[in-house]
Amino acid sequence: MALIPLNIPSGQYRNGTDYQSQGRWRDANLVRWQEGALRPIGGWRQRGSVDITGVVRSMLVWEDNSNQRRVAFGTHNKLFAMTAGNAVTDITPTSFTAGRVDADIFTGYGASTYGNGLYGVPQQDTGTVLRATVWCLENWGEYLLGCTADDGKIYEWQLSASAVAAQVANAPINNTAMMVTEERFVVCFGAGGDPRKVQWSDQEDNTSWTPAATNQAGDIIIQTNGTILRGVRTRGQSLILTTEDAHTMTYQGPPFVYGFERVGTSCGLVATNAVASVDAGVIWMGNRSFFIYSGGAVREIPCEVADYVFSDINNDQSSKISCVVNGRYNEIWWFYPSGSSTECDRYVAFDYNENIWMTGDLARTAGVDRGVFRQPFWIAPDGVLYEQEVGFNYSSATPFAETGPISIGVGDQVMSVTELIPDEKTLGDVNATFKTRFYPTDTENSHGPFNMANPTSVRFTGRQVRMRVSGNSASDWRVGVMRLDAISGGRR
Repeated sequence: MALIPLNIPSGQYRNGTDYQSQGRWRDANLVRWQEGALRPIGGWRQRGSVDITGVVRSMLVWEDNSNQRRVAFGTHNKLFAMTAGNAVTDITPTSFTAGRVDADIFTGYGASTYGNGLYGVPQQDTGTVLRATVWCLENWGEYLLGCTADDGKIYEWQLSASAVAAQVANAPINNTAMMVTEERFVVCFGAGGDPRKVQWSDQEDNTSWTPAATNQAGDIIIQTNGTILRGVRTRGQSLILTTEDAHTMTYQGPPFVYGFERVGTSCGLVATNAVASVDAGVIWMGNRSFFIYSGGAVREIPCEVADYVFSDINNDQSSKISCVVNGRYNEIWWFYPSGSSTECDRYVAFDYNENIWMTGDLARTAGVDRGVFRQPFWIAPDGVLYEQEVGFNYSSATPFAETGPISIGVGDQVMSVTELIPDEKTLGDVNATFKTRFYPTDTENSHGPFNMANPTSVRFTGRQVRMRVSGNSASDWRVGVMRLDAISGGRR
């Protein structure tokens, strides 16, 4: 007999065929890896009785000058503010033009007359793409600024529970997005209806937009084939992301105020909120890849789950993709609508310190990291707000991870396994199930689940074996390097 260590590298690999993921974790849900050990993510609990009307696509948390903590929520037709005591106020501007809860891309099934084209084949991409409505939310000191591409105006809320957000005087209209720079300029993108125009206010004055010798207001039309979707602050500069490329915006002072440089091509942003700025740089999801800018030039991030994720996304609703930072674990999560789903129901997460990827099922449409509050806030499509990374309650879901095929040698021998030697933080916290095959595309036979003992008696035979580990207790379980006691033999 021989002990076979299941020393499986951290993170998932889900590119190519099933057999290409041999010796790696292939499928998973609600788990992460730390220091080589598999463990569950934290659970969640509902935040009081907070229930926001509509699908929230954007969130912002901040602390005002009197140390009051606040949260803002933006839906396709509303803007809400919430206090730390969970008091929600509708602060939707009176002149606000509602947008779309769903993207309108009329090029799929049913986009033409009966009998035109082949069944199940999308129509040609000849229509106008109307994205789902997403707010850009920023804090201007203690005040809240917000803008959507459908309404196009910039609004400011000055914290009064008896007053709604009001349009910023003299600011451009028909904008696609906005941001506040580190130098305290308010910047509009797609200003005045030009999808390539960048316009900024005077420094520290968001009502002064006309350039003059006595201020630093200005504008420029950047050279791009795409449409500006978002601006993001990063170290020493800002990054402008379009549907096609990336440009830096660097403060230079008068007379030009800002300098612009294209730093990436073919790296367009897939959705307005699909980008995050962290210490490692600005990281975002494109249409078929992930990218990072940390100075110099944009580079593509190798992704070991790209095949699965980008073939799983409902591209018609990709404008709903939302990015959330979970700084405690150095993670960025992207929530996306999968398959035929019209709402975000799955995620792909990236640990940017360890360079590992994770996928799973979790319906969230927006979120914010902890900092102002002790826990991250993530919100579900039904408007229920959750505190994340709290306890180990996952509603009806169970955290698990499943490997790709594990073979003896080069896979030319049949494996007969009699025992499993577990490696757990606390014995019995997880169950193990084994799935055997004799060929990569053969029918699988399942064995288990087995609750861990020391050792665990198991009996199965196959040329390749897949192991599934799932949580068996509401605890912070850990799984290290398990070992199989196996011998090579025949199929009988």
